[in-house]
Amino acid sequence: MNQQQVPIQTKDGICTAWVSTPEAKGPWPGVIFYMDGFGIRPAMIEMATHIAKQGYVVLLPDLYYRFGAYGPFVPKEVLKGDFRALMGPMMASTDNHKAAEDTAAFLSYLDSRDDIAGDKVGTVGFCMGGGMALTAAGYYPDRVAAVASFHGSRLATDLPTSPHLVASQIKAEVYVAGADKDQGYPPEMAQRLEDTLTEAGVRHKCEIYAGKMHGWMKPDMPVYDAEAAERGWRELFALYARRLVSGTRARALIE
Repeated sequence: MNQQQVPIQTKDGICTAWVSTPEAKGPWPGVIFYMDGFGIRPAMIEMATHIAKQGYVVLLPDLYYRFGAYGPFVPKEVLKGDFRALMGPMMASTDNHKAAEDTAAFLSYLDSRDDIAGDKVGTVGFCMGGGMALTAAGYYPDRVAAVASFHGSRLATDLPTSPHLVASQIKAEVYVAGADKDQGYPPEMAQRLEDTLTEAGVRHKCEIYAGKMHGWMKPDMPVYDAEAAERGWRELFALYARRLVSGTRARALIE
């Protein structure tokens, strides 16, 4: 697996990003990975690499670049203290709209590479990044063909940055995975999001993982669930195979 750090110029500054690519010769479809609230750390890079191994060029931007230097943090240790006091100022430095605006620069970077196949990309986000991945799909409907959100919070609220507000602009196929023990994504919110996607004519699949908690996909979280995480990865890779890959390779990836 090949990996490098690259500086990407956005309208608000320089965003450092990690790029993971397969070892085999491309070109490969591009994927933008939106991090969670704990920021860039080994687990995020590990997850991006896992996606790349399936045959994708994965861009993992540090969305806290406006905040400045930090961490890396160990979630299990952070959660023993005051999570909001420590992470709140960092999380406040970005939001769904800022991340979507940053995505213009991320797409330009991917366009500059000679190992990218086609002009359609996939997005994926975890926790905080889930709403960002969905919002980006609404901002760039002609570029984002597949989007997945895992244990995203506040996906359908009354806030002006709520991801469900861009549903009518989304052309991508959408997968949303929530947990039934996640206070940030209660049943009424899940229903509101699904109803909005349906009314907008968005091809989608929304699921609630029974008995799971917010963050189950991430290997460095105390609530990590390997079996449920594998289920999530299968859904993601099947989605990408349908929307980003064609022909016999897509069938092989789904199988």
